Amino acid sequence: MPSPTRQALSPPQFNALKRDLKRWGQELGFQQIGIADCDLRQAEGRLKQWLADSLHGEMDYMARHGTKRTRPDELVPGTLSVISARMDYLPEHQQAVDAALTDPARAFVSRYALGRDYHKVLRNRLKHLAQRLESAIGRYGWRVFVDSAPVMEKPLAEKAGLGWIGKHTNLINHAAGSWFFLGEIYCDLPLPPDEPAAEHCGRCRACIEVCPTDAIIAPFQLDARLCISYLTIEHFGPIPEPLRPKMGNHIYGCDDCQLCCPWNRFARLTDEGDFFARNRLDTATLIELFGWDEPTFLQRTEGSAIRRLGHERWLRNIAVALGNAPTTAAVRSTLQQRLDHPSPVVREHVGWAIARHSG
Repeated sequence: MPSPTRQALSPPQFNALKRDLKRWGQELGFQQIGIADCDLRQAEGRLKQWLADSLHGEMDYMARHGTKRTRPDELVPGTLSVISARMDYLPEHQQAVDAALTDPARAFVSRYALGRDYHKVLRNRLKHLAQRLESAIGRYGWRVFVDSAPVMEKPLAEKAGLGWIGKHTNLINHAAGSWFFLGEIYCDLPLPPDEPAAEHCGRCRACIEVCPTDAIIAPFQLDARLCISYLTIEHFGPIPEPLRPKMGNHIYGCDDCQLCCPWNRFARLTDEGDFFARNRLDTATLIELFGWDEPTFLQRTEGSAIRRLGHERWLRNIAVALGNAPTTAAVRSTLQQRLDHPSPVVREHVGWAIARHSG
């Protein structure tokens, strides 16, 4: 990060600048802006233990960058403050989400992935925010991140007062629940940090008890190897057979621990059109989506976070969900049509699903 010369600002001026940043952020569509310092020693200790326990599964990138993930000034030299932002994304009332989840013939896609890829949306808005700040004070050093580098976004957001990390390891805001995205601006400005958020989960264990695969192995501790989001998105190759019946109709991600969280009674629907469902992903049946060939998959997931799966894992996930669906002639016929798929992973999961309906 460069350290360009700029006009020196006094502490009162930095306080005023912080107020301006929060107002500008709301004008750009963010629901909240907060400021964090760079001290992540507690989060670093938790991350090291999580990695040492191999709870990250195949996500080797979590350990690849060493302390750059937990020490912002090592990732971007000169960083003094982190501007953390959150943006709501829930496109429909939770009752509608529940209806999709409990209909075994429908495909369930995590609500964050129904629309346009959030990385692009947030990154563009954060760049505008950083540039607006630059126009106010002159050149300064900054870089924008949205899941694009080794960044501890949830601990930083917690320190910035945007919410607390709940027992399911997602961030929860007392006035808005947890249906929101996070993004950051690393900068070389000594901005006054916000007060960190306090934890308010109390004795509640709803997320722990609802998890279909028991992936939340203790409060605030997730075994990614059991998590449906990990299995459907991050995991390559065959899904462990004992976990398949527990996955229900989830084909991309899992929202179960958010749906049961009592704090989400305060969640607000998004008015961002980019986050609204595309190509009927909120209502499509498993049979319908299993019929997409690769060109159709690539065309209908263009600009979507789902596209990173690739067609093979898309079919793998839906085959598992079809194996968990009610037995019908249509389900059996649909599965039979993929038995000769060139991918051994797809064929293996299709064979498993057919056996489920033959038992």
